[in-house]
Amino acid sequence: MKVYSTILAKKQQGKKQIAILVDPDKHRVADFSTMALRFKDLPIDYLFVGGSLLSKDLLDACLTAFKSITSIPLVIFPGSVMQVNSKADAILLLSLVSGRNADLLIGRHVEAVPYLKQAQIETLSTAYLLIDGGKITTAQYISGTLPIPADKPEIASLTAQAAEMIGHKLVYLDAGSGAISQVPDKMIQQVKKDIQVPLFVGGGIRTPEQAKAKLAAGADLLVIGNVLEQQPEILQKMVDAVKQFE
Repeated sequence: MKVYSTILAKKQQGKKQIAILVDPDKHRVADFSTMALRFKDLPIDYLFVGGSLLSKDLLDACLTAFKSITSIPLVIFPGSVMQVNSKADAILLLSLVSGRNADLLIGRHVEAVPYLKQAQIETLSTAYLLIDGGKITTAQYISGTLPIPADKPEIASLTAQAAEMIGHKLVYLDAGSGAISQVPDKMIQQVKKDIQVPLFVGGGIRTPEQAKAKLAAGADLLVIGNVLEQQPEILQKMVDAVKQFE
């Protein structure tokens, strides 16, 4: 089954989903097989692979290791046009709708078309909203855009609704990697109430309790990343927190 069809089916069944985000730049090649062995027997829905700035060119090595050891769908979370690889099952085709940088709304997508066609992987049209997480994140710095203030759920909701009307199939609220604070529950509730497409939430989620709060507020899928680099032992508890909602 295609990745988007799976996301929709689980949403319709009321099943909460979890994606583990791995930034290849933060690891060595030898780490990828070890990570894949940790992931393979857990009910993880997707592995997101990528980052805002990949300088070590380890994307292929990461995807190769994951694909050889796990059967978990691999989804590229791209920071640039160059982060396209046929070993993945899908790619989040991100439009940074919270900003006004035309390159990140359509420009980079035009450049990516030849690579995407050659890779022949599923493209997931995703409205990406950066939310203020209390610090300047790499995504904010690289994109040159301001995040939506955390205390403005109405702006996030209107932006998400506009993106849905334009035709985006997913909405992703992200406080950014290593955020001090997470996307507020009130904002998640407001956006969830006003859109029909699946809602992803990520950034700064460090504990199972925070994960449960985001799911209870309305997130369909949680993206967990940075905390697992610092506390890999918390992975099982994070997955358990998500799967408790099934």
